Amino acid sequence: MTLNIVLVEPQIPQNTGNISRTCAVTGARLHLVRPLGFEVTDKNLKRAGLDYWDKLDITYYDSLEDFFEKTKGGKYFYFTTKGRNLYTEVEYPDGCYIVFGREDAGLPEELLHDNPDSCLRLPMRPTLRSLNLSNSVAIAAYEVLRQWDFPDLEREGKLTKFEWE
Repeated sequence: MTLNIVLVEPQIPQNTGNISRTCAVTGARLHLVRPLGFEVTDKNLKRAGLDYWDKLDITYYDSLEDFFEKTKGGKYFYFTTKGRNLYTEVEYPDGCYIVFGREDAGLPEELLHDNPDSCLRLPMRPTLRSLNLSNSVAIAAYEVLRQWDFPDLEREGKLTKFEWE
């Protein structure tokens, strides 16, 4: 099964680095839509992703229009503080795209307006703006993977000095 994580015009390299690490450990594909607010060679980006860069499947797009053209026919879910549906109330099909906007602006409102049933929200207190982007991506990704019964992921850890009984 394939999970696609899409970042539209991410601005903060540390967030993208953290999300890259989430993609690496879960096997999700990362899609980055330009313009980016940093260079991919940025040391903060690489530091946050640690040594997992060679484990990533990353695709770059020149614009949101380019992304939609190249992924035509995909099933998209838009994560936004403006959504009316909870992220836990939908079923995520294989190959779906979970899409996140800029840290400072989110996704374009026209896109959200035209796709109301696909706009998903993480519940938050009403007086606060939003969660950090990398936290939101991790929550969403693990909900999708939970629904899929965590395919190809190791379920049991091992102690380094002891054996489990």
